[in-house]
Amino acid sequence: MTKRPIIIDTDPGIDDAVALAIALYSEELDVRLITTVAGNVGLDKVTINALRLLQFFNKRVPVALGAERPLIKEPIDASDIHGSTGMDGYDFEEPTEDLVLKEHAVNAMYRVIMASEKPITIVPIGPLTNIALLLKLYPGVKENIAEIVLMGGSTTRGNAGVMAEFNIFADPEAAKIVFQSGLPIVMVGLDVGLKALVYPEDSEQLKDMNQTGKMIYQLFQKYRGGSMKTGLKMYDSCAIAYLLQPEMFQVVDTFVDVELSGSLTTGCTIVDLKNYLGKPSNAKVCVDIDPQMFKQWFMESLKKCN
Repeated sequence: MTKRPIIIDTDPGIDDAVALAIALYSEELDVRLITTVAGNVGLDKVTINALRLLQFFNKRVPVALGAERPLIKEPIDASDIHGSTGMDGYDFEEPTEDLVLKEHAVNAMYRVIMASEKPITIVPIGPLTNIALLLKLYPGVKENIAEIVLMGGSTTRGNAGVMAEFNIFADPEAAKIVFQSGLPIVMVGLDVGLKALVYPEDSEQLKDMNQTGKMIYQLFQKYRGGSMKTGLKMYDSCAIAYLLQPEMFQVVDTFVDVELSGSLTTGCTIVDLKNYLGKPSNAKVCVDIDPQMFKQWFMESLKKCN
């Protein structure tokens, strides 16, 4: 079986850690590069977290540091959700830095994409700053990008602003550039993430599943994306789920734009489901998910980890 080559752009982040585990142990995905971006916490912390995870999983994937702040707006973070380190809850060994590339993430992405014999899928599960910079600095890179499958946005309301989801709200100008790029885009947003839940009984299974499950269980004790009682939201894993089992999603082709100047709605993804704007579709938007199918896939995927 030919693996699907992907680049994961990430800001670990507890739910990022779970998504990375599933992707790195998948027999269907070839993770060529991990790039980091400031988001859940600052760039230095998310990069250390990515290295900690790779060392824990014993996986050799190059890591490149990207943008340490949004294109224009002031940085925000989600340390209230993920803890001050971004991955509070587990005592990781301090990682070596031999996987860290000397080149910027944008240059590394360009090099890896253009060198690939097969078009690469980019999977951003943090703010879209690095991806926007890539597309602006190297527009020719589009020739060898299969699609962008991103976790971000919402068809309804938000979790960082009244109408804005965190990853888009963190850098709305970057998000607008990506949605206007003309590339095939899949938006796996807040709507499905709110239904992709891991319940207490699932967490208890993780604890005794394997070393990865035990680590994730401990991270979950500190994760504030939902609660251990009502279910923890696995936003970022949904992007990996779409790559591996898209049939669990309900998807519509539609036009998506990003609000930049609304005094109350900056960062809102305008998802024109009823074609009020009369513009051609520029994205596939996941509007629903089968929660039971997701949970079964999620647990089975983690069983494949060490």
